Order: sequence, then structure tokens, then C-alpha cells
Amino acid sequence: MNVQKLWAPWRLEYIKDKQNKTEGSDLCPFCEIPKEEASENNLCLYQDSSAFVVMNKFPYNPGHLLVIPIAHSEQPDGLPPGVWEHLSTLTQLSLGALKQAYEPQGFNVGINLGASGGAGIPAHLHWHIVPRWNGDTNFMPLIAETKALPTHNLTVYRQLKKFFDSFPAKI
Repeated sequence: MNVQKLWAPWRLEYIKDKQNKTEGSDLCPFCEIPKEEASENNLCLYQDSSAFVVMNKFPYNPGHLLVIPIAHSEQPDGLPPGVWEHLSTLTQLSLGALKQAYEPQGFNVGINLGASGGAGIPAHLHWHIVPRWNGDTNFMPLIAETKALPTHNLTVYRQLKKFFDSFPAKI
């Protein structure tokens, strides 16, 4: 049997990141990102005083975005007034940017509330926007727990950034 090898250098970073999270760190990564200026280093595409949009560091598909309130809340009813609406606007604008940049054939958009609801970081509410294309799923995630991505995250960041730079004029 000829075994094919899939090189996924980002996977080790993901595994180490998971190990670090289980070692009792109290730092919320979603509270740390807005302390820095939006850049390729933190994959933050847009930031204002209420929310920010960041690329998922370990995406399901190229262009996998997270829309996150600055306020640390695990439930929607814990958000300050007006933030829910602002997050909805950022979600709409993010969908538009992804449509222009990548022409996906569909999207998964949603919130995982609580660890039992599938949230990887349950203490800080966040929306996932995952662009989808026909045929973007195969046996790899099911059998090998591996997802082959056709492009690098920084390439996606650079392609999307120009669209997100126009957000302030649209809000």
C-alpha cells in the first residue's frame, strides 16, 4: 500500500495551542487581540471600539472569519446596548467582502454558545463565517481529522484587507 503524506505545518501550532489552553491559562485570546493594532500578525482585518473581525487562526476553509465583540461576554444578553446590531452589520459587510474576494457558492454563519454547543472559546461570544464551495469537503476531515487548505492564511489576509479597510465608511 502506497501511503500519501499530507504536509500541514500549521497543524503542530494548532496542537500546541490546544495543549496550552488545557494548562490553565486564564487569558482570553479574544480579549488580547484588540489590545494590538489590526495587522497580519494577529490576522485582524477590522477593529473599532465595539467589535473586530479576525481570520480564524485554524480555519475550516480559506476566508474563515470570526466577528467578535470587544466586550467579554459568553451570552448575547450580556452585550452592551447596540453591540448586537453592530455585530450584525459587521457580519453583513464581512459576507459581502468574502463574496467579492472569493465568490463562494455558500456560507456557514453561526454562533456556538457554550462548550456543549461547540464553542472552542466558550467564555467570549463570537460569530463564525465560513465560505463554502461545492466539493470543498472530502474524506480527509472524517477519516484523518485533517483539512487540506488550498491557500495560506496570510495570502487570504492580504486579499481581504482592502475590502475591510472600507468598513468605516459603510458603518
